Amino acid sequence: MLDLEVVPERSLGNEQWEFTLGMPLAQAVAILQKHCRIIKNVQVLYSEQSPLSHDLILNLTQDGIKLLFDAFNQRLKVIEVYDLTKVKLKYCGVHFNSQAIAPTIEQIDQSFGATHPGVYNSAEQLFHLNFRGLSFSFQLDSWTETPKYEPNFAHGLASLQIPHGATVKRMYIYNGNSLQDTKAPLMPLSCFLGNVYAENVDVLRDGTGPSGLRLRLLTAGCGPGVLADAKMRVFERCVYFGDSCQDVLSTLGSPHKVFYKSEDKDILFDANTHKVKKFVLHTNYPGHYNFNIYHRCEFKIPLIIKRDSADSQTETCTTYSKWDSIQDLLGHPVEKPVVLHRSSSPNNTNPFGSTFCFGLQRMIFEVMQNNHIASVTLYGPTRPSSQLRTSDLPQSLSTQERCGEEILSTLHHGAWNC
Repeated sequence: MLDLEVVPERSLGNEQWEFTLGMPLAQAVAILQKHCRIIKNVQVLYSEQSPLSHDLILNLTQDGIKLLFDAFNQRLKVIEVYDLTKVKLKYCGVHFNSQAIAPTIEQIDQSFGATHPGVYNSAEQLFHLNFRGLSFSFQLDSWTETPKYEPNFAHGLASLQIPHGATVKRMYIYNGNSLQDTKAPLMPLSCFLGNVYAENVDVLRDGTGPSGLRLRLLTAGCGPGVLADAKMRVFERCVYFGDSCQDVLSTLGSPHKVFYKSEDKDILFDANTHKVKKFVLHTNYPGHYNFNIYHRCEFKIPLIIKRDSADSQTETCTTYSKWDSIQDLLGHPVEKPVVLHRSSSPNNTNPFGSTFCFGLQRMIFEVMQNNHIASVTLYGPTRPSSQLRTSDLPQSLSTQERCGEEILSTLHHGAWNC
């Protein structure tokens, strides 16, 4: 049984690990993977058809804990303990819930002190006791009568005439004063761990297509002094097609991981010239084969829309755009896609199904079966090299076939993940 410390408006954890509000999904999963012998039977819950309409949930079924992540920014929004019989809980080092201590309303009062009068929800038959960043729910369905509530009283729990011995059914840790209005906070400084994160990415383009990326980056370092005052820094950097590996390293810092051959990519370099050749932007939607390998990239891509009766217009595609809306903007049907099958070498299966790749303005949009964009591959103008040039391709080569060529090239080049 896990023995965890409750920190209102902040976290739930112990000396070895901690689930912190604002933590990225990938870090929470890394904790679960590292302690898989202790924390078992974890479920990932999400909406397959509408992944942005519901929170992304990690359900620790053995321990009675749910971690609710915001569907958009994928940071931890709410920590819910829905079965207090499966876990030990303490506050300021003192247990208020264990096998020997029942989490009664008197025990909560003793451990956390008096608060505002509670709220009774007659539809759910739940009594909610709220502190800042922390709420307790008491089940009232087994009681013979509802609690007598006097809203003018403000003398602590004694003024709420609730039967003695009522125990907590659920506990919530969140940011702010209201569980219903809470939002995932900014990522805490303790979660940076020396890494650099992209807050958003703007795709730069010229007249023919993408030319590079402008990245707004976040990092947390320590200032001078004995106590090392930690602070977050925000800065912008640009990376262009044709940049050398040294240019990228000096711009973005050391890589987080390096991928080779058939592994997935981010920033790809030409094997001969060692210059930036392609960028891959990942949306990290649940239900995709590469889910949780990358953090979500918050990108904006300008699309040139040509109208018959007017000049060209520029529209923006984002991480959350659906493919149907992009097709509507184009004003003409897109050619049939290239079907991309992914599978792992051991079992040769992909439980999430195939995706579809469309070529457009020197970009490849990988589209999931629910119409969301899984990734966008950007490639620069073809330069003369010892390899086959675009001008050498047969003139009858269609957009679909060129898209297929680029996909195969993407899947078989070395890469560098920043």
